[in-house]
Amino acid sequence: MATTETTETAETTQPPQAAPVTWAGLMLDCPDAKELATFYGELTGWGVGGADEEGAWAFLSPPGTGIMIGFQRVAGYQPPRWPDQSAPQQVHLDFRVADLEASISLAEKLGATQAAFQPGGERWRVLLDPTGHPFCLCPPAQEG
Repeated sequence: MATTETTETAETTQPPQAAPVTWAGLMLDCPDAKELATFYGELTGWGVGGADEEGAWAFLSPPGTGIMIGFQRVAGYQPPRWPDQSAPQQVHLDFRVADLEASISLAEKLGATQAAFQPGGERWRVLLDPTGHPFCLCPPAQEG
């Protein structure tokens, strides 16, 4: 009985070369993008970089960066429930501030509320923006 040897050559394939990826930003769902962008633009002092007059989309960018925080209108928007996970937050923003108390006061004047649950105690504060997204105001980073 003759045996036949078959030789398979492994195909060497190179993955396609992707273009460099840079982070552009993040988007928050909300009922009115322009209103929420205005809140964060005033809170941070960054202003609103662009917005649809109908409130469908808006964004702001920290100065000196190409990064943006975007906002998009979602029909039937349901806010997260902090800290209850029946409607989880999925994402939240942290901001470093020079004066924690003054920043909390400004956020409240702009329509934010302090969350009842404060896992950081007095070290940082969890607030809820006017549409219910949790965000944190944090003191300057400790130099080490």
